Amino acid sequence: MSQLKIFPENNPQAAEIISNFDEMASRLHGIGVRFERWQAHQPLSDGASQDDVLAAYRGPVDRLMKEYNFKSADVISLRPDHPDKVALRNKFLDEHAHSDFEVRFFVDGLGLFYIHAHQHVYGVLCEKGDLISVPADTKHWFDMGPQPQFKCIRLFTTPEGWVAKYTGDTIAKKFPTLDQF
Repeated sequence: MSQLKIFPENNPQAAEIISNFDEMASRLHGIGVRFERWQAHQPLSDGASQDDVLAAYRGPVDRLMKEYNFKSADVISLRPDHPDKVALRNKFLDEHAHSDFEVRFFVDGLGLFYIHAHQHVYGVLCEKGDLISVPADTKHWFDMGPQPQFKCIRLFTTPEGWVAKYTGDTIAKKFPTLDQF
């Protein structure tokens, strides 16, 4: 089940826990983060191709591409047997921001986004069916866990795709990882 934990930035032990989807979406909207649920327009097999996945979600993908002027969409998939899973996990675990939105739709599996805004840290456990859109220049980090298991649609406005500006802050190390959440 998707979940939102809101921590004071200086107290990772004290969290307000929210599991109601509408309340999660409302609280995240308050900091500029979009949180939605999408349904596939057609069934997908575990081995569905990128084209099959994008076709299954064509309506909402096209809506966001038009709204944000995204230029491309792709599908990323990571499994526990991925040879670079440790390096990939570490790449996302430090606080960073982007000059572009970071948009992820979870076709399958799960992941944990943390957003650092307004003296709080928002831990968002995203699962199958969840879309999260982190605004440009918003400090955040992502944990896929030690045994990643997810498939996501990503949307980009630039050909470079995912480019991080690391903050150098060690705040991410103070908060629970996906396996502790």
